[in-house]
Amino acid sequence: MLIDTHCHIHEADYPLPAVEVLARAHAAGVDKMFCVGTSGQSSADAVRFAAKHNETAAIIGVHPHEAKHGWAKIGELLQGDRSKIIGIGEIGLDYFYDYSPRHQQIEALEQQIELALKYGLPISFHVREAFDDFWPIFDNFHAIRGVMHSFTDSSVNLEQGLKRGLCVGVNGISTFTRDEVQQAVFATIPLERLLFETDAPFLTPVPFRGKINEPAFVRNVAEHWVGVKGVAFDEMASATTANASALFSL
Repeated sequence: MLIDTHCHIHEADYPLPAVEVLARAHAAGVDKMFCVGTSGQSSADAVRFAAKHNETAAIIGVHPHEAKHGWAKIGELLQGDRSKIIGIGEIGLDYFYDYSPRHQQIEALEQQIELALKYGLPISFHVREAFDDFWPIFDNFHAIRGVMHSFTDSSVNLEQGLKRGLCVGVNGISTFTRDEVQQAVFATIPLERLLFETDAPFLTPVPFRGKINEPAFVRNVAEHWVGVKGVAFDEMASATTANASALFSL
């Protein structure tokens, strides 16, 4: 079994029919998919989607791009039925685009970390060109469990995350990047911390570049990593599924 630990197939503008997407995922051996929110509305949609489809679960949060719009809805969702909510995310800092002012990104991150700790939930972190600010914020809290989603940063920040107990989410980028330094960093991610994701509809892996990404394609990410780590496919699938199951208390 494989798990797509980060996708957005619940979004209103996701262009593929849900029933077909879920069927293709099952046929590819992807039996669980985590639908990740990026705003209050997106998070509410993720919870509703997960309630309709047993093979999915919801991770709720306000993305740094959306921080200027507030995060109150996340607290409201956590006060309701939490049976399908398995984590908080994707939350963090994004200084590449700065779509929300940095002080609002920081405040949203801190407030949502507090919610995660209050409810005992792991966190999916989105950090882009902002680790210098992120680590001091992270270290102001205790007992955070989580994953560095779509990690493509340096070996230094990989080590910083690993020593703090974080898992590392990899997706289609690892199959198509031509950056040799990035490939070398990917190769050093320990198998016991590795999670697979698609980030669908984005970052479609080889050999489906140019198509809309979907959870079935997490199998192609896994097949690529069989070569990176030099292990059998079944071992790779078993290890990454165990990692996701432990982090998200499945």
